Amino acid sequence: MEELPAFSPVQTSDIVMYEVNVPAMSATHDINGVTARLDIIKELGVNTIWLMPIYELGVLDAFGSPYCIKNYTQVNSELGTLTDLQNFVNEAHARGIAVILDWVANHTSWDNAWITNDGWYSEDASGNIISPLGTTWYDVADLNFTNADMRLAMIDAMQYWIDNANIDGFRCDAADYVPFDFWQQAITSLNDNTDRELILLAEGARADHFTAGFELNFSWSMLGTLKNVFTGGGYVNTIFSTNTSEYVSVPDGGKKLRFITNHDETNIAPPATAYGSQDAALAAAVIAFYLQGVPLIYCGQEVGISSTSAYNGALNWTINPDIYQTYKDLLKNYNTYSALRYALPETFSTATVAIFKKQLNDENMVVLVNTRNSNQNAPISATLQGEYEDVMNAQTVILDDNITLSPYQFYILKRK
Repeated sequence: MEELPAFSPVQTSDIVMYEVNVPAMSATHDINGVTARLDIIKELGVNTIWLMPIYELGVLDAFGSPYCIKNYTQVNSELGTLTDLQNFVNEAHARGIAVILDWVANHTSWDNAWITNDGWYSEDASGNIISPLGTTWYDVADLNFTNADMRLAMIDAMQYWIDNANIDGFRCDAADYVPFDFWQQAITSLNDNTDRELILLAEGARADHFTAGFELNFSWSMLGTLKNVFTGGGYVNTIFSTNTSEYVSVPDGGKKLRFITNHDETNIAPPATAYGSQDAALAAAVIAFYLQGVPLIYCGQEVGISSTSAYNGALNWTINPDIYQTYKDLLKNYNTYSALRYALPETFSTATVAIFKKQLNDENMVVLVNTRNSNQNAPISATLQGEYEDVMNAQTVILDDNITLSPYQFYILKRK
C-alpha cells in the first residue's frame, strides 16, 4: 500500500483518551461518521482515540457483542472498509490524535476460520472446544495459548493493522485472561517490527502487564472506590489509599487509566445513574481525571447520556451543553497545567471532601471536591490558605481556615 504519513503519539503521561463506540457516534453508524466528528473530538481536548472492535463479527451463537470476532484482519462491512479506516487514521493524525484499536486476544467467535485448526482452542475432557472458564461469554470460544502456531497467527494479525492502517497501538481486551508470556512475546515482536512508539493499554489490573511491555492498564479498583464514596457512604480517605495501592506495582513511566465509566459500565448504568446524579458524576470525574493517571472519556459521557447506550444506537449530541462545556474545561485545564498531569497528589481531605494539592515548579494547584449530596464544611490547612484563581471560570477564590461546599461542588484552583 501507499506509504502513510509518519506520526508520533504523545507520551503516556500526556494522553487524554476517548473511547469510541463506532455505531453510536453518528446517524450513519460507521467509521466515516466518526471521521466527521474528529474536529469536535479534538476540540474536547482529546489526543488519543480508542476504537472499539471494528472487525468482522461472528454470527454462530452470537448475541451482538462487538467482542465476538470472526476475522481479525477484516473490517466489519457494516462499519465501512479498510480505506475508510485508513482515511480515519490519517485524518486523526492530521489533528494530532493517535488511534488505537481494541484487540480481542482471549477468544474468537464460533465461526472464526481458526476454529478448524487442531489445538488452537481450549477443550474439555471430552475434546470439545469451550467458552472462557468462569464467564458467561457463551458466544465465544476460548483460545489455547500453549499453541505456538496460534500465538504467531495472533501476532501477525496485530501487525497487519500497524502495517496497513498506520494505527498507533492497541487496547487489549480481557488482558488478565491472557498469559503474561504471550503479551511479552507479542509486544516484543510488534516493537521490533515498528518504527514508532506504540500505545499499549491492558484492560486488566495484573502487575505483570507492565513487565510484559504495556504502558497502561485499567484502574478498576479506583472505579469501585469512587462509586462507593459517592453512592455507598465511603470515606474520601479510601480514594487516596486506593491510589497508593494501585501504583505500588506500577513502574516509572507506567500509568493507570482512570475513568468513571466505559462501554461496559454505561451499558449497565450511565454515569448519572451510577453516581446518583449528573452533578455527582461530574464531581467523580474531577477526581478521576486529576488525581494521578490517564483520563478516559467514553463517547456520550461528555453530554451526560442518561440511558444505557446500545451498541447500535446513535447518541444525541445536542443534550446538556453545560455538561459538555464542563468536560471541555476540565480537559483544557488538564492539558494546560503540568502540575495536574505530572505532580503527585498531597491530600488534605476530610471524610467527605476531597482536597488535594499538586505542585510542580511554579504551578501550585489545589483541587476540592464535595462527594456528598449536601453542604459540607471542611477545614483548610494553613499550608493551603491564600489567594487563588479558579481556572474553571477565572474567578478569584480566597481559601481561609474553612470552606463550605454545596452538594457535589468542586474547585480547580491555581495559587496566585
